[in-house]
Amino acid sequence: MTRGRITATRTEIGATVVVVLLAAIAVFALWPSSPSSSSVDGAPTTAVAEPDNDPASADPAALAAARAAAGTVPCPAPTGRPASGPLAGVQVPCLGTDGRADVGAVLAGRPALINVWASWCAPCREELPAIAAYAARPDATPVLTVDVRDDPVAALGLLRELRVALPAVTDPAGALRAALDVPPALPASYVVRADGSVSRVDPPTPFRSAEEVAAAVERLS
Repeated sequence: MTRGRITATRTEIGATVVVVLLAAIAVFALWPSSPSSSSVDGAPTTAVAEPDNDPASADPAALAAARAAAGTVPCPAPTGRPASGPLAGVQVPCLGTDGRADVGAVLAGRPALINVWASWCAPCREELPAIAAYAARPDATPVLTVDVRDDPVAALGLLRELRVALPAVTDPAGALRAALDVPPALPASYVVRADGSVSRVDPPTPFRSAEEVAAAVERLS
């Protein structure tokens, strides 16, 4: 094949590639948008709603039935001591009963363990029984569980299934998550010291036994 013929062939190939690319761009521009996406002020957004974690927004009959089926899921009571640290003044709804809890007042003046979980979180399902086993020990520090980004009815259903009856609150406004700087991935656990300071259990490996929970609390208290 002569050099001129090779050059002509390359030119034809290049022109063909350009035509194909232009055709593909045109098809993409005309393709309809995905039904799961919308646009706000011209910017694409994904229409995924986060569950309303507020028990007050749940169906009253479904919530009452879930609470009854779950048994005793207590709302934590204040210690009567002055609150301090990043949790002071943070108020959140209770999960198992009506009412709200002031987290700083609930944990004031004593070490405690906070566990953040959700019913859709598979590692949380494995971890909650270990935390409940730790909380049942006579020498355990108080435990507070926090259900986040979840449906309260589903959360109570998981507690019933696991037979876990630890003090529990929800966090619909995200105030507690912000105070603790909770990461997106769950579960997450925190040790609160008597002076109100907080340390996250790191690495965030889910607890598999009461012994692991006790070791983390002792290390960070």
